[in-house]
Amino acid sequence: MHTESIERWLHDHTFGQDEKKSGERRTLIVIVITAVTMVVEIAAGIAFGSMALLADGLHMGSHASALAISAFAYYYTRRHAKDARFNFGTGKVNSLAAFASAVMLVLFALVMVWESVQRFISPVAIGFNQAIFVAVLGLTVNGVCLLILGWHRHFHTEDEHHHAWDNRHHYGHPHQHGEEHGAHPHKRRAPEAWDHNLWSAYLHVLADALTSLLAIFALLGGKYLGQSWLDPFMGIVGAALVVRWSWGLLRSSAYVLLDMQAPEELQEEVRKAIESEGDNRISDLHVWAVGPGIYAAEIAIISSQPLETDGYYNLLPKKLPLVHVTVETHQCTSPACKTF
Repeated sequence: MHTESIERWLHDHTFGQDEKKSGERRTLIVIVITAVTMVVEIAAGIAFGSMALLADGLHMGSHASALAISAFAYYYTRRHAKDARFNFGTGKVNSLAAFASAVMLVLFALVMVWESVQRFISPVAIGFNQAIFVAVLGLTVNGVCLLILGWHRHFHTEDEHHHAWDNRHHYGHPHQHGEEHGAHPHKRRAPEAWDHNLWSAYLHVLADALTSLLAIFALLGGKYLGQSWLDPFMGIVGAALVVRWSWGLLRSSAYVLLDMQAPEELQEEVRKAIESEGDNRISDLHVWAVGPGIYAAEIAIISSQPLETDGYYNLLPKKLPLVHVTVETHQCTSPACKTF
C-alpha cells in the first residue's frame, strides 16, 4: 500500500528571519563610523583641553550604544530563527529592540530639555568658534551615516506598504482539517518598510544630526547677533521633534508586540477571499504581525457545506503576506447561518 509522505505538511517557523537583512550591514557600518568619531573627539578633547569636543564625544558614545541594540537585535533574530521555543519565529525581536531604542530616544530628549532649562536659568559662557566646529563635525558625520542607512529609499509609510504586498510569497501545503498551515517564504525577504530596527537606527542618527543643525543656527545667532538664548531654545525645539518621531516608532512597534490586529485592508482582503465561495461566512478573524512585514492569521468559518481545508487555503490570494494560517470550520444547516 502506498503511503503518502507527510513532508509536504511539515514546515519550520523561520519565515525568512534567518536571512541577513541589508539593514544589518548598514547599521554595523554606522556604528563603526560613530565609534571612531567618538574616540577621535574624546582624544582631541583631552589633548587640547576642549570640553566641547569631550562632551560631543561622550554624546556620540551614547548613540553608538543605542545603535548597538539594533545590531544585536539583527544578530539575535538570525541566530535564534530556528529556535522552536519561539512559536512564530524571532521576527518580533526586531520590534522589541526598536521599542527599547525609542524609549532611549525619549530619555535623550528629556535630558536635552533639562539641560536647556538649566541654561536658561543659569547661562554659561560659550566658546562659539570651538562649539561651531564640533557641531559641523557632528552634522557631517551624521549626514554620512544617514546616507549609509538609506532610510529614504527603504522605508515607506504604513499606508504605502499595505498596498504593496510581496508577490513572491507562496503558500505551503496545509495540515489536516483544523490544524495550522504554514508558508515557506524561502525567497521572500521582509520589506524594509516594516524594519523597525532600521527605523530606530535612523531616528537615533537623525536626532543627532538635528541637534547639530539646530546648534549651528543657535551658535551663529549667538556669535553674530548676540542672541545667546537661541542655544537653549533650540535644544527644546530639537527635543520636541525627537519626542514626536519617537512616538511614531513606539506606537508602530507596540502594535506588533501587543499582537494588535493587522491593517483593515489586509483583513478585508482575507474576508472577501474566503466569503467569495458558497455561503462561507467568517465568524472570527484574527490577523497580526509576527515580524517585519509578515503576518499570521486565525480564521473561523461557518458554512452549510464547509470546504476541505485545502479549498480555503487556495482561496487566499498568493500576494498576501501571510506566513502562518490556521483555519477552523463549523457546519451549520440552519437558515440563520446564511445571514450571519
